[in-house]
Amino acid sequence: MDASEGRAFAISAPDEGSEGPEPLDGPNGAIEVMDRQPMPMDDELPPEPLDNPRRLLVWPAPDVATQQALSDRGYRPVIVNSREEVDAQIAAYPAALFVDPLTGPITRTALQSLRQAAGAAEVPVLVTAGLGQATREAAYGADPAVLLKALAPRDSDVHPPRVLLIEQNDDIAGALTASLERRGMQVARAGGDADAVTLASQMRPNLVVMDLMQVRRRRAGIVDWLRANGLLDHTPLVVYTSADMDPAQLPRLAAGETVLFLAERSTSAEVQGRIVDLLAKIGTN
Repeated sequence: MDASEGRAFAISAPDEGSEGPEPLDGPNGAIEVMDRQPMPMDDELPPEPLDNPRRLLVWPAPDVATQQALSDRGYRPVIVNSREEVDAQIAAYPAALFVDPLTGPITRTALQSLRQAAGAAEVPVLVTAGLGQATREAAYGADPAVLLKALAPRDSDVHPPRVLLIEQNDDIAGALTASLERRGMQVARAGGDADAVTLASQMRPNLVVMDLMQVRRRRAGIVDWLRANGLLDHTPLVVYTSADMDPAQLPRLAAGETVLFLAERSTSAEVQGRIVDLLAKIGTN
């Protein structure tokens, strides 16, 4: 199987044309993680002083390494499992909603609900994912478009979501674009973060999807453009890792011999650092 190593990103696609609340973690999988974490006491609301850790809403609970990386950067992760739990944290001005599916399955309906709550409260949303490649029969994760359609806001019911895809590799970009367009989304592709700013000014995206390695860490890029144009709080960002895929096998995507599927993101030190850097850039309001 031509697939990246690691555990599957536990999401499965619903039947074509179905928009009901099917679980995303397998045909008969769990609907949600049931061992919900207790909510922290928030007697100190409204906001904490700036020299205290800033709240970062997270779902599901972060793994140990990510928890430590966030704490080291000055964040206090607060686990949220529902729209009501997001609403309860708004008075503390959380930096962002961070969806990082390493420790449990996520569902489309819960993801939509949390994204909508964050958007209504003007809290930025960052979602991580991993991409794998395999034959259609061997792919053990969902079509990426399942996750992305659940995240994508739209201007109205009659307007399809506009997705800005930032991906350097033509084969990956082509496969992602085809997958998103099959599910009714409009896609514009940029080869890098710098080009994405020009494209974003033309299309004003509802959703930004990009290879994590394309994010500008120190220079101005798409995150800065979204903030400057008042769109960061209403335009979810999805960053994915794909470094484990074999470059020699990527042309098989264009030939239809293989497909992309959602896998667990990389947990390397470089990736962890980039994610925390991106959160710091997003949460500087």
